[in-house]
Amino acid sequence: MSGNAKDASMPDAPTTNPAPAPVLLHQSDVVLVTGMSGGGKSVVMHALEDAGFFCVDNLPAELLLAFLRLEKHRGKRHVAIAVDVRSAGSLPLLIPLIKQLRTEGVAVRSIFLDASTDALMRRFSETRRPHPLRQDLGGVMLADNQAVASHDNTMLSLGSGDGDDQHRALLDAIHLERELLSALRVESTVLDTSQLRPAQLRAWVRDLVVVDGTSLTLVFESFAFKHGVPSDADLVFDVRVLPNPYYDRELRPLNGRDAPVAAYLEAQPEVALMMGQISGFLATWLPSYAADQRSYLTVAIGCTGGQHRSVYLVEALARKFADHGQVLKRHRELDAR
Repeated sequence: MSGNAKDASMPDAPTTNPAPAPVLLHQSDVVLVTGMSGGGKSVVMHALEDAGFFCVDNLPAELLLAFLRLEKHRGKRHVAIAVDVRSAGSLPLLIPLIKQLRTEGVAVRSIFLDASTDALMRRFSETRRPHPLRQDLGGVMLADNQAVASHDNTMLSLGSGDGDDQHRALLDAIHLERELLSALRVESTVLDTSQLRPAQLRAWVRDLVVVDGTSLTLVFESFAFKHGVPSDADLVFDVRVLPNPYYDRELRPLNGRDAPVAAYLEAQPEVALMMGQISGFLATWLPSYAADQRSYLTVAIGCTGGQHRSVYLVEALARKFADHGQVLKRHRELDAR
């Protein structure tokens, strides 16, 4: 069971022999990797394996406690377990088990890999892999005009086999999968992988497992509205109303981390006002979010292209809240370069 089955995730880039992973000091005892088929679980599991985790793919929930008891006798090591709709019948057991483990002092961190339906459709089309909800118990594609039952006995038609019907069948499978995993998504830290390259996803996951999961982690993320709002954002601030360095010919090729762009934005009164209002809102409400037993609060800052204004504000906010404790920053568009 050790190892990772390749899913229809983001096409991975060729890799070379990885450098030795640094020692990670505050990892969870158990990282549960779940989410949508095609969301990038194989990429994440490989990243965690490279980081020193013992990885198990598609472990049925019925075996989770027995497996962790066995691991306890082997001595402390960090474990990552991938669970998804390939074990659909076990999913209702999973959330009670997670809560039981946490009450027993086991640090369980659940990471849910999500993506837009369009992104998932594209990935399955590119890889030509079947969706797991279109497979029978033997792993063989169901014949034309057959159907598969969901957990509540709703039936998913698999179509007659031509292009339009195959497209509809895949779309229906993705919608059904969202229903089956909806409760688990609520209990997890969500990563929207729709716009992420494999290298970005690997880096973001490593950041997540390094931080101490016992306190609220504050995540600042810049993004471009033209590429969509991150679905994993808890708070979204639109800064497109601020003066745009893009219209300065000398600043256009730079980004919000560069000193000339920062100097330009710092000279704008509107930017200081926006910064102060966002900071004030967060300072006021962070204690309430922490009291709500959240593990992460993702604050997304969006501008038109995700290069200048949002990047500058993410960098400035991360510095301002550095004393908060666990603070991460991401730049969705910049990191994709």
